[in-house]
Amino acid sequence: MVSVYFPEEVRGDRMMPEEGPLSIRYEDEDVIVMDKPSSVPVVPSSHHEGSSIATRLLYHYEKHGLSNTVHIVTRLDRETSGLMLAAKHAYSHRLLTLEKSRVERFYTALVKGKLEGEGVIETPIARKPGSIVERTTCADGKPSKTLYKVQESHEQHTLVRLKLETGRTHQIRVHMASIGHPLVGDTLYGEPEDLPWSGQALHCHKLAFDHPWTGELMSFTSGIPEEWNRYIMACE
Repeated sequence: MVSVYFPEEVRGDRMMPEEGPLSIRYEDEDVIVMDKPSSVPVVPSSHHEGSSIATRLLYHYEKHGLSNTVHIVTRLDRETSGLMLAAKHAYSHRLLTLEKSRVERFYTALVKGKLEGEGVIETPIARKPGSIVERTTCADGKPSKTLYKVQESHEQHTLVRLKLETGRTHQIRVHMASIGHPLVGDTLYGEPEDLPWSGQALHCHKLAFDHPWTGELMSFTSGIPEEWNRYIMACE
């Protein structure tokens, strides 16, 4: 029998534990899967210094007598909801982020306009000149690949399933806007709209990965926010 022990992790003082809701879908000694609500950032920043998934996770660890620090594997934009994965120690994080590791994310988006069928968007993405936030498509950008398939098509909007083959910042938002179908609620790449929620309509509905230690395929699903359904019915 072989036992593996990891050294106790030393937390920095840049993030402090903060009590707050944390929807945990799965947790063991190595990984934790959470269902993130929209409008909550994954980590605090100069623009959002309040509660975050990371500070809530630190509180969760502290509450259960764990010295773990936060190791995010799949990051979501602040306004994006759905499933996300974190490792509970540095070595599991390294295993999960190796190029050969399988970590798959599937998204549902509500986009503007009537879109049909399925397709692949492979336009390169780069930072937009003059902006520290906005991205754009351009020939000399980083290789980017998004697969999409229409789930429900309406005259004013379309519900689309998407899979990321690369992980560029704002990739889905940029790619869908580039084909004339920006996400509903996306004021950065689309038009402002009065909605019953804040931010772009993007939700990570499925997360699948090989467990870093057992190799077992772990798969989780999450339904789209209820306010989307109400919005769709109101528009019909």
